[in-house]
Amino acid sequence: MKKRVWVSLISMIFAITVLSGCRKHEEVAVTVPETSAQTLPAETKEIVIQSETEETTEEETLEEGEYYTFEERVEKDGKIRSYLTGELVDTAIGNRRPVAVMMSNDKASLPQYGINRADIVYEAPVEGDMNRFMAIFEDYDGLDRIGSVRSCRTYYTYFAREFDAIYAHYGQSTFAKPYLKNVDNINGLDGIGGVAYYRTNDRKAPHNAYTSGERLNKSIAQLGYREQYDASYEGHYRFAKTGRDVTLEGAPSVTDAYTVYPGYKMNKPWFEYNEETGLYKRYQYGSVHKGNEGEITVKNILLQYCPSGYYATTPYLDIAVYGDSYGFFITGGRGIPVKWSKDSELGKTHYYDMENNEIILNQGKTWVCIISAQDSPKVELYGKQ
Repeated sequence: MKKRVWVSLISMIFAITVLSGCRKHEEVAVTVPETSAQTLPAETKEIVIQSETEETTEEETLEEGEYYTFEERVEKDGKIRSYLTGELVDTAIGNRRPVAVMMSNDKASLPQYGINRADIVYEAPVEGDMNRFMAIFEDYDGLDRIGSVRSCRTYYTYFAREFDAIYAHYGQSTFAKPYLKNVDNINGLDGIGGVAYYRTNDRKAPHNAYTSGERLNKSIAQLGYREQYDASYEGHYRFAKTGRDVTLEGAPSVTDAYTVYPGYKMNKPWFEYNEETGLYKRYQYGSVHKGNEGEITVKNILLQYCPSGYYATTPYLDIAVYGDSYGFFITGGRGIPVKWSKDSELGKTHYYDMENNEIILNQGKTWVCIISAQDSPKVELYGKQ
């Protein structure tokens, strides 16, 4: 039997404190400190949490030496630790800069091609009551169809830069254009567009623009972009070492996560946990979300709540992904509230638990949901009774 675990961002932030030691059904009114509530709508400042759980202990924290930090990456037998997944990959792949490809999520564009191979996917709202993906690939050489490829929005330039990735997109909004100077990019509207992208006859424009591994490599070479990670790059996430999985012992169960975007009534995405595989399966449009190679599953889910507004009187979103706020980390059937912060406007985003420890991810694929803070009360997380 499933139970509703939390109903909003605010309840998630304080869930560990509230749930610790509970043995029976309780209702607890939570008032948020002003420092935490400033970026959130006023109606979320006080809510009621309903819970029923066994007595728990504090969530597990991995000690130094139990996770990879990437300060020193060691090649062994032609393999090296991936910056994107924490897994061992061929050295040539692991040392090469990834590509970050913008992808449509309109129903007319489905399925997304190549998305099953993505190591990290960023999902964020755009105008028109839709969400859009940025799929980050480490090993993309064998893919002959990736996309459909769509246009850039400002906040995606920040995400791509965090991974030292080369950003592939087909056009951009007026507001995003100045920010493209901050990231190496392959633009379908520039002269390189004919090399990088092609159109198919099985979709209608604008959902029929695709790229491929061969085209991306050719474009990168032609544009003269650096092909290896920058010498100063030390990775983004921290991953648990092999055999030392993050279990979030003592944290509440999260087996179903219903995320929310402006058009959530239309595509209504959610994730469901499979105990046998240890993976979360993604759903949308009322059924399993499938790429061209089958069902989409991930090991880690990050919900990142961001203050947002609009550019002037336009429908284009201005999402503050370069500040700090709150969110949630889900893996292995459990979840904890987190705080996130960038080390600089163009730096990396770090995620911390409520004791200010930087979180450790499990090795594998990660899905990052960028959600407007004002939509946080609509996010629903469920766990086992």
